[in-house]
Amino acid sequence: MDKPRLRFWQIWNMSFGFFGIQFGWGLQMANMSAIYEYLGARPDQIPILWLAAPLTGLIVQPIIGHMSDHTWGRLGRRRPYFLAGALLSSLALLLMPNSSTLWMAAGLLWILDASINISMEPFRAFVADLLPEEQRTRGFAMQSLFIGLGAVIASALPFILTNWLHAGSAGAALHTIPAPVRFSFYAGAAVFFAAVLWSILTTKEYPPDDLEEFRKAKARHSGVWENGREILRAMGAMPDTMRQLAWVQICTWLGLFCMWLYFPVAVARNVFGAPSETSPLYTAGVEWAGLCFAMYSVVCFLFSGPLPGLAARLGRKTMHSLCLLCGAVGLLSVAVIHDKWLLLLSMTGVGIAWASTLSMPYAILAGCLPVKQVGIYMGIFNFSIVLPEIAASLGFGWFMNHVLNNNRLAAVVAGSVFLLLAAVLMQRVKDCTAPAPAAWTTVPATP
Repeated sequence: MDKPRLRFWQIWNMSFGFFGIQFGWGLQMANMSAIYEYLGARPDQIPILWLAAPLTGLIVQPIIGHMSDHTWGRLGRRRPYFLAGALLSSLALLLMPNSSTLWMAAGLLWILDASINISMEPFRAFVADLLPEEQRTRGFAMQSLFIGLGAVIASALPFILTNWLHAGSAGAALHTIPAPVRFSFYAGAAVFFAAVLWSILTTKEYPPDDLEEFRKAKARHSGVWENGREILRAMGAMPDTMRQLAWVQICTWLGLFCMWLYFPVAVARNVFGAPSETSPLYTAGVEWAGLCFAMYSVVCFLFSGPLPGLAARLGRKTMHSLCLLCGAVGLLSVAVIHDKWLLLLSMTGVGIAWASTLSMPYAILAGCLPVKQVGIYMGIFNFSIVLPEIAASLGFGWFMNHVLNNNRLAAVVAGSVFLLLAAVLMQRVKDCTAPAPAAWTTVPATP
């Protein structure tokens, strides 16, 4: 069907759920490594404890994508999964900060990640479902905007609760999660559910063109084995653009994974000089790292507005390469910074890369996918994110222990090398639906 162009506020409403999803992600990314160390984990144990995040994405996203491609009911195609994921994620966010042991926290992370993935994957397909090709870059950029906004608040929330609202002490008792972190996760549960519910209630989906044929096709493709075979067939028939983008994503997310795993604890140890995780300096450093994550999310939020216009002028491939290069420079600069305020400047480059990573690859990919298989291919595309993270979770602990001597700062800098490689590989990608870059004076301003 020919999809009508949607107004600004319609795109806003359909994307608002990502604010809640990223609120949950932001709390997890900024606090889980510290939570593990609060509960007694060593630096070389942290990667394997993070294994839940990519492994659940590897399993859940293609399955949910395939299921949502073949779903139609009172809530539509994608919205039932938004709702189920939001309910489960909110419950996991309530339980996580009450973890009393290391393995309890690791188990709850598995539940939290699986639940977030149930909501998140269909949101990617939502843009391709509802927007015409010429609006998809803007649709994914709107998601980036809400991702940035959600992460800003979530990452800074423990710092705000401690220093502005005086909701807890700066230090932490041995094997105890500080009160500001607990309160932040409770707030995240409420925000996650409310934001996703807003998108569910304000956005309607288009029914299949031929509902009777859709039901017959669903009956033909029902069953676990048939679903598995269809996922494998789709993997074998991946478009060339998707294969090329996968290598860019692999390197990008390896770099980001290094940052998320070790930046908060590197700031606490290397910049604030905390001698142990029980020191008030350690908690202060982790909270400052949360502010740094908030900074790159602010940049992501602000940069998502002009990003579609810049991509139209320069071309999506060139724009994404330049953004990844900014991220590489930002992470590399951490090695020579000893002033906590200058870390905010480093995160500016990371924020530019993050905004583009959340939109450009998906906008390019959406234009080369079969219309009836957008969900399953978006789920399969997630392999290029989770497989390198699984490899890092399983192998980076050894590398951290035997090569980097548990130097958290060196692990962060290693991320810059991966982002640089991703920027180079992006130039090999064929953007099959890209218009020719327009002249600077002919592109309308982004609202």
